[in-house]
Amino acid sequence: MKHLFYIFIFTCSFCYAQIDSLKIGDKYLEDQLYLGVSYDLMLNQPKGTPSTSFSYSLSVGYIRDFPLNTRGNFALGAGLGYGFNSFNHGIQVVDENTIQIGNDVSSNKLRLHNLEIPIQIRWRTSDAVTYSFWRVYAGVKMTYNFSNNFSYNLNNNAFQFSNIPIYNRFQTGLDLSVGYGTFNFYMYYGLTPVYKDVMINNESVNSNIIKLGLIFYIL
Repeated sequence: MKHLFYIFIFTCSFCYAQIDSLKIGDKYLEDQLYLGVSYDLMLNQPKGTPSTSFSYSLSVGYIRDFPLNTRGNFALGAGLGYGFNSFNHGIQVVDENTIQIGNDVSSNKLRLHNLEIPIQIRWRTSDAVTYSFWRVYAGVKMTYNFSNNFSYNLNNNAFQFSNIPIYNRFQTGLDLSVGYGTFNFYMYYGLTPVYKDVMINNESVNSNIIKLGLIFYIL
């Protein structure tokens, strides 16, 4: 028990010394772990696509912080993460290469598991000894989809399709995080269509994803 007490005292002293040794002007790393939750929408759906109910996504990952100035409040961030999406959407998958507007289906869901690669320019009002500050992070997020699953009910029969080839596995979008302290507003706008080289009623399907939510950063 005595040994544990000494270890505790030594650890506290070391942490205090680390914090005390950091002065404004020292380089430091910030906001390297992230956790996000958002409300999601499909934009640019084909004409006549039925309205959908609640869709959401979750993401978690690590971003390496590379300070670009002495103070450390202007930086480049590059990372790796995991994202899960659950969409209620209005498109019906007929087979692995064909889709149509899903007016007659129910419980129409799309579930995605993605690898995320965020690259950001990061500005904040922080310094080496400030823990609550304003931040504006903007950049590009690239995703690789390693699992997609479409499911719906039609005439009391359940249908399911997984990893269909017309789903665009590589997608890119713009993302923005703005906030103070713990709570930060997050927005993502997909630049890449969800489907590739498909048409409905002689109209190209250019559906893309937009996300609005909150993101939390941890040192």
